[in-house]
Parts: sequence; C-alpha cells; structure tokens
Amino acid sequence: MKELALITGATRGIGASIARKRISDIEQKYGRTISVLVNNAGITRDKMFHKIELSDDWESVIKTNLFSCFCMSNAVIKQMREKNHGRIINISSVNGLSGHVGQTNYAASKAGIIGFTKSLALENASKGVTVNAIAPGYTETSMTKSMDPKILESIKEMVPMKRLCTPEEIAET
Repeated sequence: MKELALITGATRGIGASIARKRISDIEQKYGRTISVLVNNAGITRDKMFHKIELSDDWESVIKTNLFSCFCMSNAVIKQMREKNHGRIINISSVNGLSGHVGQTNYAASKAGIIGFTKSLALENASKGVTVNAIAPGYTETSMTKSMDPKILESIKEMVPMKRLCTPEEIAET
C-alpha cells in the first residue's frame, strides 16, 4: 500500500485542534492514515534582538516554526505508534546550529526544532517511528529574496558553491 504523506508549510500559526481536523479530513479523503509528516512551516521576522517585539516578532516566529512542529507531530504520533510505523521529518535550518545576526528569534525556533526532533526520536524509535531533522543552508525562497542584498552577497561568499541552494536541490536529497 502506498504511504500517505502530509507536508506542512503554511505561514500561519497552527493550533492543535486545527492540526487534528486537517489530518482527520485528509485521512478520510484518502482512506488511510498519514505515515509520513514533513513539518516545513517557516517564517522570519529579522531584527536585532534589542528591537524585537514580543508578540509580532518573537511569538509569531516561535509559533509558526516550532509550535507547529509540536501540533502536527502530536496529531499523528499516536496512530503512527499504534501502527508501529511512521516518519516525521522536521525542516530546521543551519541558523538553528550557528545563529545569525538579526535572527535570534528564528535561530531559537530552528534550534528548538533540533532538540524537539532528537527527543521525539528517542521516545518513539522502539515503536517504529523515525524522527529526523534537515538543516538546509540559505535557500532561494521568498524569505531570502527579501534580505538585504549586501548581507545576501556576504552569505553567498561563505558557501563553497558561492550561491544559494534551490528548493529543488533540497527535495532531491
């Protein structure tokens, strides 16, 4: 039987009840449970830390990037454990490993995804559920297109290929 995958990526906060409803609707439509979840939601609100506003800049990034991983994973983990099979793939970022100027909120959310992933993997490995994180570098997306061109050029200089990767390159790996 083909596996059913759900790839998230909405740029709005996803509450636990919305996640469960979305998953329930998908499972009813396709007649099987979700066995692969890719948590891909992500936004930035880049500012120097001393200029960050709690609700607009900090909470919105944490909710979208980190809390959505919790909500979506929580909505599928029980049935994955019951089936003794499931795959959860969380998209983090190289900035979750190293940070970047003006991205304390983003770096914290992506570092949180890495810790969340490691703990969730340890808790569920014995039940046939794997949980992994991917931490891509800077990628050609609408988020990077809105960056200051000078900063973007300095980032490209640090990359061995002297360019950003493409979403297609990540999908092919």
